[in-house]
Amino acid sequence: MENWNYFNYFTEIEEYFWKKRGAHLLVSPLDWAIMETWHKAGVPLEAALKGIDRAFEAYQRSRRGAGKPLKSLAYCTDAVLDVAEEQQEAAAGATKSRSESREPFSREDLRTYLERNGALLGKAADRCSQAQPPLCASLRVAAASLTSLQTLLETPGPLDLEDLERRLTILDEKLHALLLSHASEELMLKIRREIDSQLALYRRKMKAEQLALVEKQYLQKRLLDAYQLPRLSLYYFP
Repeated sequence: MENWNYFNYFTEIEEYFWKKRGAHLLVSPLDWAIMETWHKAGVPLEAALKGIDRAFEAYQRSRRGAGKPLKSLAYCTDAVLDVAEEQQEAAAGATKSRSESREPFSREDLRTYLERNGALLGKAADRCSQAQPPLCASLRVAAASLTSLQTLLETPGPLDLEDLERRLTILDEKLHALLLSHASEELMLKIRREIDSQLALYRRKMKAEQLALVEKQYLQKRLLDAYQLPRLSLYYFP
């Protein structure tokens, strides 16, 4: 995790892409989904920006780059992942010794983060209590799980952030599966149409595993938005 700031990660990439493209336009939902896949894959910000540079250089050398702006981050995906892999290999070849004298996150800040997300789960449960009672009950169970995790912050000795992240990731996955099973056909159809529309131009340019990951992230983000629910992982710790 290394103290990644979720908000800065996205805004830095967004602003850099604007500058390279020469137009201050809103980043599309597809672009946000792609940035999500980079973030979840652990692509460092530096690698993302360097990969965008490479992609623009290649695009400008191509026939399509003659007078036409590069419209989406989808074109940059291969270059970004290549740079990230190169950096990872370079890091693996170097000998590292790291000593951590203090915890990277304040326990009080972590407690606030868990409480805030638990409250958002509770509000979502209240909103669907009449229309979807089973979903409401499951959301309350998830909120209770977040409350129980706060006991980990009270344990003496070093805080096991990896274990906390594992538990939060499991809750994230359960939450996504829960929304998939309870979302209406109308909502799912709307999101699927959005995905097909957004990815239509890029299906031949992206690898199957990249497409699958982007589709998953897009679907997850749209479902969370629809139910006004937060991400729970520490990757989204503000």
